[in-house]
Amino acid sequence: MLSTQGAQILSQGIGYGVVLGIGFVFAVLMMVLSVLQNRYTSFRTTTPEEFNTASRAVKPGLIAAGIVSAWTWAATLLQSCTVTYEYGAAGGYYYAAGATLQVFLMSILAVRVKTIAPYCHTYLEIIHARYGNTAHFIFATFALATNLIVSSMLLLGGSAVVNAFTGMNIYAANFLIPVGVMAYVILGGLRATFLCDYSHTTILMIILFYFFFYTYTKSDLIGGMEGMYHMLVEAAEIRPVAGNKDGSYLTLKSNNGLVFLIIQMFGAFGNVTVDQGYWQRAIASQAKTTMYAYLMGGIAWFAVPMTMSTVMGLAAVALANNPSFPYLGGLSSTELNAGLTAPAAVVTLLGKGGAVAMLILLFMAVTSASSSEMIATSSVLTFDIYQLHINPEASPERLIRVSHMMVAIWAIVMSSVACIWNAIGISLNWLYLFSGTIYTPAVGPIIFTILWRKQTRAAAIGGALGGLAVGVISWLVVAKTYYGELTIASTGDPYSTLAGNMASCMAGGIIAAVITLLKPDTTFDWTATKNINPRGRKLDAEALRKMSSEDKDSDTVGEKEQEDIVALSVKEVASLNGRPEEQEILKRSLKRAAWASSIMSFIVLILIPIPMFFSHYVFSLNFFKAWVIIGIIWLFVAACITSVLPLWESRRAMTFIGRGVVKDIFGSDRRPKEQTTVPQSHQMRSGT
Repeated sequence: MLSTQGAQILSQGIGYGVVLGIGFVFAVLMMVLSVLQNRYTSFRTTTPEEFNTASRAVKPGLIAAGIVSAWTWAATLLQSCTVTYEYGAAGGYYYAAGATLQVFLMSILAVRVKTIAPYCHTYLEIIHARYGNTAHFIFATFALATNLIVSSMLLLGGSAVVNAFTGMNIYAANFLIPVGVMAYVILGGLRATFLCDYSHTTILMIILFYFFFYTYTKSDLIGGMEGMYHMLVEAAEIRPVAGNKDGSYLTLKSNNGLVFLIIQMFGAFGNVTVDQGYWQRAIASQAKTTMYAYLMGGIAWFAVPMTMSTVMGLAAVALANNPSFPYLGGLSSTELNAGLTAPAAVVTLLGKGGAVAMLILLFMAVTSASSSEMIATSSVLTFDIYQLHINPEASPERLIRVSHMMVAIWAIVMSSVACIWNAIGISLNWLYLFSGTIYTPAVGPIIFTILWRKQTRAAAIGGALGGLAVGVISWLVVAKTYYGELTIASTGDPYSTLAGNMASCMAGGIIAAVITLLKPDTTFDWTATKNINPRGRKLDAEALRKMSSEDKDSDTVGEKEQEDIVALSVKEVASLNGRPEEQEILKRSLKRAAWASSIMSFIVLILIPIPMFFSHYVFSLNFFKAWVIIGIIWLFVAACITSVLPLWESRRAMTFIGRGVVKDIFGSDRRPKEQTTVPQSHQMRSGT
């Protein structure tokens, strides 16, 4: 068990209250929202298409908020501060930059999925359509392994902080944190997770603003940006950073930080590409706005670890020798590995109020990302295991029951595995650095499956399994030769995990490419992937045709809106029938996504850090002030994307629902329910 008494300033009652109370509140909120959705819209949480794909009708702002929420793990807030404490400002920047590239890449893959498999539930269905059962089983194993590691990692970080602040039993926290999440996911499905993602992200932004402005404008311990700068300069004299220019915390010339960037970059490819949760958002989004959703999500997410590390990561460095710091003289390696850098800084700066805010912040991050993992895993287990291999003729009612059951089962599994990590002494830092070795071998074959019609089944399987073998061998060989022993410490060292992550990811892609080039597939034409889920295609086509005729008689909206709704319905039906112009729109989106993601990735990975690294530049006071100010401006942009834009997109849908509630309460509406239902096509446009 960790020694966390230095940061424990809250009672166990507060710990249990936050874990159970907030979870209960969100479960009730989702119950209310689900009732409103089922009563006043055409979307029904009792159908598998709505439960698992949100009827493929979610607007880009809400998708972007969901991406930020799903990608903001406990590790995002804790690990970004840990690497900042270890490597200085470079650590926080490299954390953010190394994990943003993958979200930009998903903008390309998301558009491609909409083109080649518009009615799939999971990316694994595409693999099955192309390569058959054996390949499908192998990649489903990689997907579930990824979900398991990520899910347990979320609880590992969250429970450690709850234990540190309140003394709550860490095993109890592992099991109780997912309870509320499980409840609201079962009640509302994927759309519920989006709505909770939105609320979680908004709370996240508010608390980050609170931390930032208190630290840099009010805290007497820091003394503003100038005070922080001088304290960091002094800290470098007391505890210089090995591998940094002059041992400074104020430079991007950090050798160890660059090693972490590479680990982060390769590992995050696995987290995003192999995890069904990020494909789930692509599948749920509207086809023509998918690209914008992922690009906006990447831009917004970058601000989260960047701001958190610039505030609490640097504050922990500056205050390490302050008498009020809970770990006077600096954190030990055990405390660092547990992710206690940010909690220590928060307690020092803000006391009990800050501890409560940090507890809520971590709980929001853990629960929102956990909800994404639960619904993603439920989709894989329901559609790729149960429907595909056990009961192909399962009714929609049966599928929805199975989906509910899988959510509950996964909550128990992820909690149990998190307890196992705690029991055997695996820390958040170790698991975070190592995990990419296990699932990144599948990255190259998966990307080729979506983008390259010539890849063969042998190439996909060979790349995934061959990459895994190369990665694990490289990881163990480096740990043994470099450190002389195989222990938890040596296998979790940056150089060991660097070798494992790089070898796994690169070998998987290279092996798949070589096998394909030696004997490419010359016959595949995407017909099999476009025919995935014929039932969903048929149901949507019938619903939209029905809506296009019924909307003409609806008096719930104005005459001009009726015309727009009917026109949109006809256009959606046409897109289902595969009109060439719709495919042309997606092709243009694919090109734009490729250019936009390439430019943004070049800026954050090359244009900004590389010149500063090779010039060995150490921040001046004015440059540090500019660095901090640009960071907070970026956070304001992120807040507009994730908190303001979704409200604007959903204004009409909220108006319709509000009118329906008022009419029901005051009994002024005597028409049949069908007359007061918001047409599905209009909901698509309104972003419900």
